[in-house]
Amino acid sequence: MHLLESSVISISQAGFANNGVYIPSPNQDVRPNHEIALIVIHNISLPPQQYGGNGIVELFTNQLNPNDHPYYAEIYTQKVSAHFLIRRDGHLIQFVSCLARAWHAGVSNWQGRERCNDFSVGIELEGSDFEPFEDVQYNTLNKLITALTKIYPIQAIIGHSDIAPNRKTDPGPYFDWLKLHHPIQS
Repeated sequence: MHLLESSVISISQAGFANNGVYIPSPNQDVRPNHEIALIVIHNISLPPQQYGGNGIVELFTNQLNPNDHPYYAEIYTQKVSAHFLIRRDGHLIQFVSCLARAWHAGVSNWQGRERCNDFSVGIELEGSDFEPFEDVQYNTLNKLITALTKIYPIQAIIGHSDIAPNRKTDPGPYFDWLKLHHPIQS
């Protein structure tokens, strides 16, 4: 579903966004508690630096064909997911309820707390470390962050690189933190 400028996103008590497409990922499990204190922003493109295909959805649903691209042969066995994906055109896809633990952060640490998947919501932006994101993506991201902060006690909005600095670089140098319209400091 494409989010128009006037669209509002809300999150249900079951942890699902009202303005998006739900594609369930098997790569999730039960949170060890109900705390949701962190939003982690990522970037992803499959194949690398190519947009609009089904690679991301196929990766998050364990359906990536290793023969479709040489890079897929390296990653097709990974069991990963995120709660949300925001496409280049602003479309919102949800893979995991916010109440469940998506597998997006891996080995991670935030303010001395390990295993950030336990207490975070992961948002993937279709993009890379090598070019700017689209304004429509920031529009959807801001609406999603607003919805999440209305229902969960979010303490920070950070990048994947902030919780896994020796492993990850995303959302990357082209992510413009100043375009976030939320008062929570990252």
